[in-house]
Amino acid sequence: MQDISLHILDIAENSINAAASRIEIKIVEDLKRDLLTVEIRDNGQGMDEETVRRALDPFYTSKPGKRVGLGIPLLAQAAREGGGSFTIKSEPDGGTSLIARFTLSHPDRKPLGDVDGTVHMLQLTHPEITFEYKFVRK
Repeated sequence: MQDISLHILDIAENSINAAASRIEIKIVEDLKRDLLTVEIRDNGQGMDEETVRRALDPFYTSKPGKRVGLGIPLLAQAAREGGGSFTIKSEPDGGTSLIARFTLSHPDRKPLGDVDGTVHMLQLTHPEITFEYKFVRK
């Protein structure tokens, strides 16, 4: 994916497929710490420990008829390549939380892209979902 906003779109679609009715997207650009943090939380069906572990495998998907599930593995890879880290927490019937951290000044960090446009498009195409978007610059 060319920019981080496309990763956000893919993860939000995963949340929608997991029956989320609320998706929170928070981006923190911390100039002093040279850190960009992207956090996506949902109240969807969540995953057990085994599924969380397998979600990082690009050859695993829970979607019927698909052979690969690249969204989470690609975001994790982008974070690592951008000098950062990736964590995922989830529990059955408890939703999922993903945090991708990037070093702002890292030469391999992908550009943020049009997150405002991505969130707006999600809101238009999924009016039944509550989206909360917050951008913080420190």
